[in-house]
Amino acid sequence: MCGRYVVAQTTLDLVAFYGVDDEGDNLPQPGFNVRPTDPVPIVVDVVDTQNPAGTRRRLEAARWSLIPPFAREARQRYSTFNARSETAARIASFHGAVARTRCLVPSDGYYEWRTDQHTPGRRAKTPYFVSGRAVADDSDTHGEPLSFAGLYSWWADPAVDPRNPARWTLSATILTRTAPPHLANLHARTPVCLPADAWEAWLDPSTTGDQELVDAAVQASDRALDALEYHPVESPRGGAPRRILR
Repeated sequence: MCGRYVVAQTTLDLVAFYGVDDEGDNLPQPGFNVRPTDPVPIVVDVVDTQNPAGTRRRLEAARWSLIPPFAREARQRYSTFNARSETAARIASFHGAVARTRCLVPSDGYYEWRTDQHTPGRRAKTPYFVSGRAVADDSDTHGEPLSFAGLYSWWADPAVDPRNPARWTLSATILTRTAPPHLANLHARTPVCLPADAWEAWLDPSTTGDQELVDAAVQASDRALDALEYHPVESPRGGAPRRILR
């Protein structure tokens, strides 16, 4: 977890929901099968250049798989679309972002696959959709977004002319934690989902983050995770909404 997720909300929806002050360029359209390296929306708080004592909230497009600033190329030998909350503050790829550049990653839910017994003697992997609401119809596109705790980083491609703004890539990762009992039957890990009253502390650019801050976010996520539930769905291929299987 988490290797596929849904962002059903439009840019306008996200701006209103998160109280965004500024929108970045090239924000992605809603997606129902978001995969690592896809562009995804992230929410960040930055210092207000007109009022250094204040902050502004921005909605930006980021590559989902964090590229560490020291990387020589975008492709990494190990996956960076998730970061374990237990170790993020001391792992070289993530500790700088824990300290300085934290974000929220909006989502309407995520997919997990579990090997189930379909018929006697036949087992197959069943996709499940995990969301924060009771599913009242056949769509997985309704309801308020979940807010995954994330980290982001700016990477400058050393192969591109330093004068070219296109050398810069914004990328992000999603923090994960041990799943609570009601989700552990599906997968041992789950995203760190933050309730609204935990956003400010996580995003505050004046705070130098450390493992204690990450642990506080994990603890705050307990309440949000309590509301998550999951349902079997059609295979999330392509970009269309997936139908809940009764």
